[in-house]
Amino acid sequence: MNEGRVAVLLPLPLAGPYAYGLPAAVNLMPGAFVRVPLGKRIETGVVWSSAGVDKIDAARLRPVLATLDVSPLPEIVMRFVDWVAAYTLAPPGAVLKMAMSVPTAVEKPPPLSPLCYRCVQDRMPERLTPARRRVLVAAIQTPGQRATDLARAAGTSPAVVRSLVESGLLEAIPLPSSVPVRPDPDHARPLLSPVQGAAAAELVAAVQADRFSVTLLEGVTGSGKTEVYFEAVAEALRRDRQVLVLLPEIVLTAQWLERFAARFGLPPALWHSNMTQAARREVWRAVAHGEAQVVVGARSALFLPYPALGLIVVDEEHEPAFKQEDGVIYQGRDMAVVRGRLGDHAVILASATPSLETQFNVAAKRYGRVRVTARHGVATLPAIAAIDMRRMPPERGAWGRSWLAPPLVHAIQETLAAGEQVMVFLNRRGYAPLTVCRLCGFRFRCPHCTAWLVEHRHSGLLRCHHCGHGVDPPRACPHCGGGGPFAVCGPGVERIAEEVADRFPTARLAVMTSDTLEGPTAAAALVGQMETGALDMLVGTQMMAKGHHFPRLTLVGVVDADLGLAGGDLRAAERTFQLLSQVAGRAGRAERPGRVLVQTYDPAHPVMAALLSGDAEAFYERESMQRQESGMPPFGRLAALIVSGLDAAEVENVAADLARHGPHGVGIAVLGPVPAPLALLRDRHRHRLLLKTSRGIPVQPLLRAWLGKVTWPRSVRVQVDVDPYSFL
Repeated sequence: MNEGRVAVLLPLPLAGPYAYGLPAAVNLMPGAFVRVPLGKRIETGVVWSSAGVDKIDAARLRPVLATLDVSPLPEIVMRFVDWVAAYTLAPPGAVLKMAMSVPTAVEKPPPLSPLCYRCVQDRMPERLTPARRRVLVAAIQTPGQRATDLARAAGTSPAVVRSLVESGLLEAIPLPSSVPVRPDPDHARPLLSPVQGAAAAELVAAVQADRFSVTLLEGVTGSGKTEVYFEAVAEALRRDRQVLVLLPEIVLTAQWLERFAARFGLPPALWHSNMTQAARREVWRAVAHGEAQVVVGARSALFLPYPALGLIVVDEEHEPAFKQEDGVIYQGRDMAVVRGRLGDHAVILASATPSLETQFNVAAKRYGRVRVTARHGVATLPAIAAIDMRRMPPERGAWGRSWLAPPLVHAIQETLAAGEQVMVFLNRRGYAPLTVCRLCGFRFRCPHCTAWLVEHRHSGLLRCHHCGHGVDPPRACPHCGGGGPFAVCGPGVERIAEEVADRFPTARLAVMTSDTLEGPTAAAALVGQMETGALDMLVGTQMMAKGHHFPRLTLVGVVDADLGLAGGDLRAAERTFQLLSQVAGRAGRAERPGRVLVQTYDPAHPVMAALLSGDAEAFYERESMQRQESGMPPFGRLAALIVSGLDAAEVENVAADLARHGPHGVGIAVLGPVPAPLALLRDRHRHRLLLKTSRGIPVQPLLRAWLGKVTWPRSVRVQVDVDPYSFL
């Protein structure tokens, strides 16, 4: 660092670091956490690159106020922040904010406070009130409880607990850390099949090479991919390296965590948005100090301050959930590969249905590939058949309109009679996607978004799935004043569950959606019920499709399989094929064979044909050829500009101005501007432009030059989405 001055990057949407003054005798290294003034506020930042700080007059520099006693941000994390900012065109400070997502983690930790209690003596004193006696009994039976939990178990108040502490009968002890100690790589080494063993050996070799590599672990559903990549995790632990496992749906990791604990003796450290700030703070510091050896988390776990990361695993790498659409817009899978390259270590991408981008990189020899081609043990892949809804439509029942075709109803009856479990899948939340006035045809829509309000009978609301706006169903039509009942159009998963309950009243049924499950605990409880056979049927959305292993589940029914194919989404066919393949893979994962019935109005569609034949390679080859002919990713490059604001005219003017100044040339095209499909989102009007280039043309320089030619009012926001996944 330059003597007397230092550059500090703040976790704010700023274009770069600010210069601050230092006493001549003080020398701060890059990565140090410091407290600095910013306007009238005091902010925490990180000492960054010193480039350019010499150009600022020393008299104008405000001083660094304090250095924080915490491990510095690793140099590799700083390089990762700079790389992500440059690639996504996000302000570096906004990316740093993701690495400093728990502001209190960099502050001095408070002294350990006595948060739980144990009984001081084994024998019960003779003279005690009944309440005190109950507290001591509870403390002896279960030592280490919090005061509130101890009082609740004893049926008394926390004041009784405090009085026992004051009298010396209870002892206050620190609450144990929630961060696991080092998992044991040799705790319970599994017996792998020859195919699994060969795949595991290749992944272990990639870790042992101690250099950057990316390997696709491709295997059919139920082939034991998790157990295979656990061997690579074990090797990284033996080499005293940290491991990160990214999962697309952290709320649904109950079975994964059980398998990890069985293999390594302890659970990993968790990182996701549902954790308390205290728990996130503890994990952040444990990662920074190298104490958290294995972290499993959502995409944001990429930005934790690992000092010794040696392996990243991206499970279900094809999942759209790895794409962050708000704030800093990035693809978690792709950034995991970048993080591995910067750290010079192995990256594993696991999937039964790999993304076209990953397959493109395998074909180009950038990535390696390891395949597990058969299900583990005696399990076999399920038989998949289509139900042509044009020839075998649902029959109207006593409950009204039906959505289940006769062959599926018959199959459910057979499966339940055999004492086996059924899963019915529809990837549409709520009861019905559209509510209409029977008198005038008025459609109930969100006042803040270009979207219909979806009826949710579980909560009794009409709700927008984009902004969360919810209202009670009105008694009268706001357009014509006519009264209900209003017509509900189309099925949501709650409506399917209603029909299933009417048709099979003795079946034990549960609904699995993000609306009915409040957090990981509820999800784990529901998964446990399916595992133990406490449920006969599960009706739900895509939350059911990922990673679950239910040995008694032998029938999967898919309602409205054509749903994801509507619209002009670039990846519509690919996503539908991946999702339906994953859903189908839940059936027959143990000794009992499984079957899958798919309700479709177009069984000849390439997605349905590939699903029925099991010929994934033919589907991907066709999809790849179409993308290549149109120059679409992964054979070309895309970047989107999303212009939004509260004033529709302002937004339209800025979008038109951007279009006039757009780049052009060989292999470069600007499409738009056009109103976004969601032209109004959370009260903001939206227009989109799309930059399309040949694969060999970097889009970032074009975008920077383009945006530099146009100015717009502060009331208008222009977001950049490099490599867009959503076109809404």
